[in-house]
Amino acid sequence: MAKIANVAVGGKNPVRIMGILNTSPESFYKKSVSTSKTLIKNTVKQMESEGADFIDVGGMSTAPYLSTTISEKTESKRILNAIKIIQNFTNLPISVDTCRANVAKDALEIGVEIVNDISGLKYDKKMQAVISEFTPSLILCAFDSKISLGNPITTTKKLLRESIMIAKKSHISLEQIVLDPAIGFFRKTGKGSFYTKIKSDWLERDLLILKNLNKIKQNHPLLISVSNKSFIGKILGKENPTDRLFGSIAAETVSVMNGADIIRTHNVEATKDAITIASQLSKQNKGL
Repeated sequence: MAKIANVAVGGKNPVRIMGILNTSPESFYKKSVSTSKTLIKNTVKQMESEGADFIDVGGMSTAPYLSTTISEKTESKRILNAIKIIQNFTNLPISVDTCRANVAKDALEIGVEIVNDISGLKYDKKMQAVISEFTPSLILCAFDSKISLGNPITTTKKLLRESIMIAKKSHISLEQIVLDPAIGFFRKTGKGSFYTKIKSDWLERDLLILKNLNKIKQNHPLLISVSNKSFIGKILGKENPTDRLFGSIAAETVSVMNGADIIRTHNVEATKDAITIASQLSKQNKGL
């Protein structure tokens, strides 16, 4: 069990929902992009009413197959603008989705409580000093700057352990850490900087991880982010992310039954219904 921004996660707590708010027009899922004050306000209020426990704000797309790197200044400006609007309309805890220390620092200075780093604190060496200063809750993603070889489950656990060690050196309590096995971020090739290079088939890797979530936990809650992602499109033959809702709900349901503690999603209402049922069925299975 952990406490992320004072919200208890893992163990016997309900499966939590993290709603995704993208402020990056380059995002792979255009429906999730909110840039105007009205759109951000309406999106966040809707997510809260539909059952979100956290709002995750991103300012730069990190989809491995897109070339979407922007300046830190632009990323920070987008995120800060959104955070200030969100804080006017909800008290839900806010997570900042960034690998860059300066962007994280800017967000933490105005009250953000969670850093969601898809590089697991490995991309920007200055990130350690920032999280040491502010001691936020952390979502640590499996990431390797070199080619990752070997068994995907063993490798993912190893990469996550490395990130946990960085967090511990930065004075972060183990109770403030959630792990993310990085669905969609292990690829043979990519255009961005934020993916782990592998030689094996990326689809097989993602499916293997989702089938074996309980082997990856390492006594930490797990966050799973599969909403509208490429593996769903690949399996269903649906190139447009907006056509992947039903596939996303199926993957999220299975993830909960396999041990996920937080689901990060674009589709809060549908996800809430699905994981409520999945949680009940998981309990039923445990009782048999």
